Amino acid sequence: MVIKKIAVAAASATLVATMVFAATARPAYATKVDCDAVMNEVNTGKHAKEVAKDLSISTSSVYRCKRLAKAAAKAGAKTSLQAQTGKEVPAAPMAAPSPAAAASPATKK
Repeated sequence: MVIKKIAVAAASATLVATMVFAATARPAYATKVDCDAVMNEVNTGKHAKEVAKDLSISTSSVYRCKRLAKAAAKAGAKTSLQAQTGKEVPAAPMAAPSPAAAASPATKK
């Protein structure tokens, strides 16, 4: 009987401790990274580790800013091509439907 009471008390204490920890633990989200400042530093020739140390951010944030800048440059190149030619850049061709789908049993009589 005493062992049951101890087990219930221990389980209750564990549950309370878990709930208190979950309520007080907050995710540590960093403030938004200024990618313009990061790219200015990168363009001066600094390495990602130096930029991260100077701006007090992680190196992964530096790499993310580099990736976003590359994607923006690529998108900018597409829009400038559209402006030069006056035409839309063609999208990748879509696959043609298979012949089996074209000759379905419902259409045959």
